[in-house]
Parts: sequence; structure tokens; C-alpha cells
Amino acid sequence: QVLLVESGGGLVQPGGSLRLSCTAPEDIFSRNVMEWHRQAPGKQRELVAQISSSGITFYEDSVAGRFTISRDNAKNTLYLQMNELTPEDTAVYYCHGFRGITNYWGRGTQVTVSS
Repeated sequence: QVLLVESGGGLVQPGGSLRLSCTAPEDIFSRNVMEWHRQAPGKQRELVAQISSSGITFYEDSVAGRFTISRDNAKNTLYLQMNELTPEDTAVYYCHGFRGITNYWGRGTQVTVSS
């Protein structure tokens, strides 16, 4: 059973924007850190951005200043606003959360940046 569900991926031209969303059950989302990861073809999955339950954020260097992670605790929804996209941002983007010591992943949403 997949508990985290991503949406919002697609094809976008270089310089464009996309907004990803991820819904999660309350016991995974509330009071827990939530993360976005991505995996490009032939590469390892990497952390893109992270947000604590209180809104403290962390960004991987290559996306800092272009991507914004946010959360709506009332809707148990995580967001990733991606601006100034480049072909190097092409990847499958995954939502990641925790319940206790158990990790939960979504199935991912494809983001393709190409002209």
C-alpha cells in the first residue's frame, strides 16, 4: 500500500516552473520531517529539500534559491515549487516521510525539462 502520493510532474521548457504536491496520512505528516528526493537516469537517489514540522528548511546546493519546499499541516500536504528549471533537474521526484523508524516513499512523479 502506497501511503504517500505525489502529483504535479510533467514536461517543461528550460527556465520554466512546476509545483509538485504530496499527500500523506496524518500520522506520517504531522510532527515529522518531510522530504523531497529525486533520481535521475543512471544516478543515485538524492535529497533535494527537507522541511521540519515547524517549517525549518534545508536545500541541496544545486536547487537552493530556485526551489521552495513548503507544507500545509491542515491538509497533510507537502509542496515543492520549482523555478528556473534546467535539463539537469530532469528526474523522478519522490516524497519521503517517516512514522517512527519506518520510512515511507511515494511512487514518484516524473519531471522532464527539455526544449
